[in-house]
Amino acid sequence: MAILDTALDPSITASLTGQLLIAMPSLTDRNFAQTVIFLCAHSPDDGAMGLVVNRRLPEPGFDDLLTQLEILPTPPRRRIALCSGGPMDSARGFVLHSSDWSGDGSLTVDDDIVLTASLDVLREIADGSGPRQALLALGHATWGPGQLESEIRQNAWLSAPANEAILFGADHDRKWRRALAVLGVDPLRLVGEAGNA
Repeated sequence: MAILDTALDPSITASLTGQLLIAMPSLTDRNFAQTVIFLCAHSPDDGAMGLVVNRRLPEPGFDDLLTQLEILPTPPRRRIALCSGGPMDSARGFVLHSSDWSGDGSLTVDDDIVLTASLDVLREIADGSGPRQALLALGHATWGPGQLESEIRQNAWLSAPANEAILFGADHDRKWRRALAVLGVDPLRLVGEAGNA
């Protein structure tokens, strides 16, 4: 399986920007156990930044958050999923969305996905327009230069192509298994240690 070979290759030099990181079952850190992370930026020299896309936040609700931010109308004409994007900077919001909308503060991740950190996108969504697909993440995950590559070599993560169903789907509890299924992997058959042949 080529994608697994690339993910576990000790000489990882290619950018994983726009890919999913899927936590291996052996990763037990409470911040990352059974997470699926979309990598918004990655380079071996600069490190990486991503958003956890499978941890729904019970509070605040989307309507409550818009009220706190004084975004009208109330109630909004449209709602999007709200999730915990990672342990870093949890008061900061990021909207991960389809590339059919872009504004000030938007970063094009790839041809299909854009990351926006300005309130403009939330105003558009609340008004019933904005990007076709979107999710709001509070917080993010980051790695220093070489840190993610080291964790991949230690068998903490698999990488897989991203797709809209996993990024924007509502069934957060099943995203981890669905992301592994993209690779044809059954989590019950994964081992926690990398071996040598």
